[in-house]
Amino acid sequence: MAEKLIADNRRARHDYHLLERVEAGLVLTGTEVKSLRQGLANLGRAYGDVRDGELWLVGAHISAYEQGSTGQHDPDRDRKLLLHRREIDSLMGKVQEKGLTLVPTRLYFKNGKAKVELAVARGKETRDKRRDIAKREADRQIERALKSRSR
Repeated sequence: MAEKLIADNRRARHDYHLLERVEAGLVLTGTEVKSLRQGLANLGRAYGDVRDGELWLVGAHISAYEQGSTGQHDPDRDRKLLLHRREIDSLMGKVQEKGLTLVPTRLYFKNGKAKVELAVARGKETRDKRRDIAKREADRQIERALKSRSR
């Protein structure tokens, strides 16, 4: 399966414990698809929201398509996500649990169709973030030591 990455939400891995991931389709207009093909998307402040039994992507920014003349899309509009009913019900049950939210982690094309990867996530506390940073630094130092020893 051919996947072309459009946008990656690296901040989500830093701010949240990602528990479960699910892939969803996006309902887009023509100019939004063209903008995505140019890589003009930002998931920095985006989140998933369940409204009236439907799943929505809120806060994702897809820039306006420069070559488009009429019918430009609103860059910050809410976009409907496509999932099976049982998947939406499952996610709705998890999100209603205290402290869990839906965070988009990646936006990509898969077989020509725009997809978003959502993660059920729990927010990290400051001490968790510090612990992760310390672990990453220790791993880097170990790698450097092993690399210099092998020379």
